[in-house]
Amino acid sequence: MLHINDLTYRIEGRPLFEQATAMISDGWKVGFTGRNGTGKSTLFKLIRDEISPDDGSVSIRPGARVGGVAQEAPATQSSLLETVLAADEERHGLLARAETETDPMAIAEIQTRLADIEAHSAEARAAAILSGLGFSTEEQAKPCAEFSGGWRMRVALAGVLFARPDLLLLDEPTNYLDLEGAAWLESYIAKYPYTALIISHDRGLLNRSVTHTLALDHKKLSIHNGGYDTYARRRAEQARLASMQAEKIETQRAHMQAFVDRFKAKASKAKQAQSRVKAIEKLASVDLPVAERTTPFHFPSPKPVMAPPIVRLEQADIGYEEGNPVLRKITLRIDSEDRIAILGANGQGKSTLVKAVSGRLAVMEGNLYKHKKLKIAYFAQHQLDELKPKQSPFEHVRALMPDGTEAEVRSRTAQLGFGAQKADTKVEKMSGGEKARLLFGLITFDHPHMMILDEPTNHLDIDSRDALIEALNAYEGAVLLITHDAHLAEAVADRLWEVKDGDVLKLDDSLDDYRARVLAAEKKETKAEKPQGETAADRRRDAAEKRKALQPLKRKVTDAEKLMEKHSALIEKLDGALADPSLYEKDPAKAASLNKDRADAVRSLEAAEESWLEASAAYEEAQAEG
Repeated sequence: MLHINDLTYRIEGRPLFEQATAMISDGWKVGFTGRNGTGKSTLFKLIRDEISPDDGSVSIRPGARVGGVAQEAPATQSSLLETVLAADEERHGLLARAETETDPMAIAEIQTRLADIEAHSAEARAAAILSGLGFSTEEQAKPCAEFSGGWRMRVALAGVLFARPDLLLLDEPTNYLDLEGAAWLESYIAKYPYTALIISHDRGLLNRSVTHTLALDHKKLSIHNGGYDTYARRRAEQARLASMQAEKIETQRAHMQAFVDRFKAKASKAKQAQSRVKAIEKLASVDLPVAERTTPFHFPSPKPVMAPPIVRLEQADIGYEEGNPVLRKITLRIDSEDRIAILGANGQGKSTLVKAVSGRLAVMEGNLYKHKKLKIAYFAQHQLDELKPKQSPFEHVRALMPDGTEAEVRSRTAQLGFGAQKADTKVEKMSGGEKARLLFGLITFDHPHMMILDEPTNHLDIDSRDALIEALNAYEGAVLLITHDAHLAEAVADRLWEVKDGDVLKLDDSLDDYRARVLAAEKKETKAEKPQGETAADRRRDAAEKRKALQPLKRKVTDAEKLMEKHSALIEKLDGALADPSLYEKDPAKAASLNKDRADAVRSLEAAEESWLEASAAYEEAQAEG
């Protein structure tokens, strides 16, 4: 499907790719990972032919349709459903031709093609996608112009999913979704019948939806079987083995060098010393991966310590319009060490609840009690726009330390993650992740007792998200968390609240249980929408669709079996070569190289076996469901 060959591309002289090569086959769902700013979105532009490489090539299977979300859906008077249906340009064009065509042969061709692309089920499919992304049946009939930009991004995403391109390109698709929508998208991508390449820092999506991981690291591309956690484990193991091999070679080198240093001046040993010098020169070197350090987050401990509860709501009505509260009769308490993830579909009132807790929204009825000296740090995406674009991190910190010396201000700025090279960079020149880091530092400057985080990870890469998790777990105050990132919620929260139908429910089940319940409810709703009275043609079509859906799974099983055979044969061949006892004396460098090759082959075999087991289980499960 997609071939990237010796790709080199530079921006303002800075290389993003240097002779990078990768291949993605038909039907693969690939998670694309790498640090922010390394060139992932640039590769998408190269794939779409919006820019040209400096060297090498990016090629796509001839005739393949490429689709992605470039911008939000326009604010038109067309309904959401109409907008999504129009995203399939081929279907839209065929239907328009069908209304005016008079030639019987052409009409037959149009109808045949409409049947091939399943136009008969288009409206139901579009409605199901919109429902999965959080739009009710009533909302689907409303004009796009009535929705905000974030919601229109969801409509644009629904449109490209409905169009089902041969190569689906998604750039951080969960950034516009709640946890419920992200769970639905994970399930949808896992079942997507064509090829998908997804830039994401969401571990849940990268683990549950993809068949392969494409890694961008040090300007090179590499493709790996399995999800992100599998890739991360293999990368860590490879680094460990490389380190061990390098240490082994250096020990051997030092031993031979000691012999040379000791006996090179002795005539009786000169020949042997010279032999050791040649052997040292032949010793293979091992390229160790360069460690990339992520700047940690640090959240200061609350001062002073407070007795619980620090916040209490009693029979509180919360909302914006008098007489029409979003949440009704809410009674809750928050203690000083609570870690609470707030769940619920967008529009149910999660942000409304935390605004009330933080004091940004007054309760309409009932009571809100807070400790008099309570300090709350509040993080929301819109606050990034409140940073002063013409000022630097140093200047932002200076405003909070008017009496501090320059050395003191720079020291505190460095503690926020902005050392000498970044402290004087203007905010307008900073990345989204750097802005988020600065905002975290500013809102926690005064040792808050509680942190309220509303989607804090949208601009953070995986390593930065891990650093945020470590800092939140080390933080000694209370945390209220709204996030679509299930990994973050699982790692930080020990209590779950669900905002639903005007109430706040305390959940006893786990996040996995909640996610499964959301998907089950969505599946049940989709089934309920299907028309009754299935015909024989419908049954034949359903059977064909099931067979078609099984083909990628069957192909994965076959591909994995071939890989297992290939790696087993290579290991057998290497074992034969390594069985020669004279090899280690005659050519120790070759022996080391063969041992490394065997270790690589063993890891590849293990990966193929793991892939085969996963594929076989998925194939058998799909057969059983069919």
